[in-house]
Amino acid sequence: MICLAIDQGTTNTKALLADASGQIHSSASRAMTSTYPHAGWAEQDATQIWASTQAVIAELTREAPAIDVIGIANQRETLVVWDAQTGDPIGPAPLWQCRRTAAQCRDLVDQGHGPDVHSRTGLEINPLFPASKLAWFLNTNTRARDLAHSGNLRAGTVDTWLIWNLTGGTVFATDHSNASRTLLFDTNEMSWSDVLADIFGVPLSCLAESKSSDGDFGCTGPGIEGVPAGIPIRAVMGDSHAALYGHGLRNPGAVKATYGTGSSLMMLTEERLLPNSGISSTVAWTEGGRTIYALEGNITVSGQAAEFAAEMLGLDRVTDLADLADTVDDTGGVTFVPALAGLGAPYWDDEARGLFAGLSLGTKRGHIARAAIDAIAQQVADVFEAMNADAGRETAALRADGGASSNSSLMQLQSNLIGCKVERSQVAEVGALGVAAMAANAIGHPMTIDLGTDIFVPVEQPAKRKADRSRWRRAVARARGV
Repeated sequence: MICLAIDQGTTNTKALLADASGQIHSSASRAMTSTYPHAGWAEQDATQIWASTQAVIAELTREAPAIDVIGIANQRETLVVWDAQTGDPIGPAPLWQCRRTAAQCRDLVDQGHGPDVHSRTGLEINPLFPASKLAWFLNTNTRARDLAHSGNLRAGTVDTWLIWNLTGGTVFATDHSNASRTLLFDTNEMSWSDVLADIFGVPLSCLAESKSSDGDFGCTGPGIEGVPAGIPIRAVMGDSHAALYGHGLRNPGAVKATYGTGSSLMMLTEERLLPNSGISSTVAWTEGGRTIYALEGNITVSGQAAEFAAEMLGLDRVTDLADLADTVDDTGGVTFVPALAGLGAPYWDDEARGLFAGLSLGTKRGHIARAAIDAIAQQVADVFEAMNADAGRETAALRADGGASSNSSLMQLQSNLIGCKVERSQVAEVGALGVAAMAANAIGHPMTIDLGTDIFVPVEQPAKRKADRSRWRRAVARARGV
């Protein structure tokens, strides 16, 4: 059994081939480009998303064994809108980071819709999620309105776009994990909601059929280089959900953090919860007819904070930032709050702006680099603490994956700040392996995954941890203007 697992992310489109033993036979990657045309706007070209996916598939399958099944993990909350007749996007795809609809979201909150939306979705009204982005398309794009009226408008998250293209436009579907991140899906009823659609002013007719994460998403169509027609697509999950699945976490209370462009922390729960500490409730996945729920905290700028700081310091590579940070023992009192696109969980403050605090004549470049690394761990600690408060438990360990987790200094700092063990995956492709495992299960070939772990335990005294956290909170308050 060979599974082709596609992991379409914000920074890269990746893919791998894995067998039933969890062994990765080969992998490929293509860099993605994001653009920022206005302050607070972030978008990608949907045609590049599909082209990069085609490219990694073609590279993988030149000299590969026959593929039995396909799984898809994808960047979430990014919206693609296209013409059903031509299959062409009708505009750029607003990224999950995009804040172009911040004013609209504030208006909806001011109108009193927040509690109803939260009770139905487990989410706060926020421009992170696709509902307001779809409304923006309809309000600003004549072609989008015309297509909606004629029944030819298609709108969905990146998984929906990939499924459409992989199947030659014959399947328009999404999975429950991605649907639960739109603000249009009732996670109690597990269906699209007329009430939510009315609140945001969007038609449900342009949305995809929502299916179980291990559902039947059709088969590949003709004309895809390296993949014959007729290969089934049998697993789809948002990338953070796929990473949670890939870690093998199945018990309530287990927590993982994926350190990417942004970061996502997820904790499995026994049932659907409605948290009140700035943490979201989400569908983790649906499999075998059963819905699994989780708490989640989304950090808007995480690994990207290091990239930003590296550029500001004139460094050629983000890895140079880690080397520079290691030249000093601490931040020298400097704190970097990377509110470069507002602040996500647990603050949800779109008006917050990034800042460096604590600069002095004694500040060196190494202190600034160290503060950028520190900011990643501090934001994760914020979410970790809020998540534990909402769940009413103390988590004994944090599983870690994602690009920035390869920085051992960061992982040690993370353990120090949360005061518990951090278990880092030794395998980078956790999300891709997660969706591969679900796809393999769906066709009756259970996959065994052995990630291996590196363990980091706290080495700082509680008093030092408390002081570091207090300094961080003061800087966040300044960034928020409170």
